[in-house]
Amino acid sequence: MRIFLDANILVTVVQNEQPRFGACARLLSLADKRGFQIYTSPLCLAIAFYFAEKKGGKKLAKRKLVLLAEKLKITVMDGASVGSAVQDKKVEDFEDGLQYYSALRSKCECIVTYDKGDFYFSELELLDAEEFLLKYVV
Repeated sequence: MRIFLDANILVTVVQNEQPRFGACARLLSLADKRGFQIYTSPLCLAIAFYFAEKKGGKKLAKRKLVLLAEKLKITVMDGASVGSAVQDKKVEDFEDGLQYYSALRSKCECIVTYDKGDFYFSELELLDAEEFLLKYVV
């Protein structure tokens, strides 16, 4: 199963935000399990780096991002993603449109996010981390 992680999932992990940290960390650990391919976008990584740097400094933020980049598959954000996000009349937030179309281009089957309302236009399944784990991992 191909899963796209939104920035808020990554931020939860790099910031060790409770009470959601456990579910998000468990979700990331699925990258090591057969049957799961965990994706995120370069933009999500940049957002996670920004928050990690604010909390722990540049050196620690880079270490955390190296670990994420080694575990996760990275979607492509190119002219096609930009064009799709801009042309889709349902997309009001450009950043969310970029995330969505990069997930689609990578053939992701769902988006895991704590901001499901941001993806109101999505045809992909939307779940938060706990919902995903309950539904697909048990």
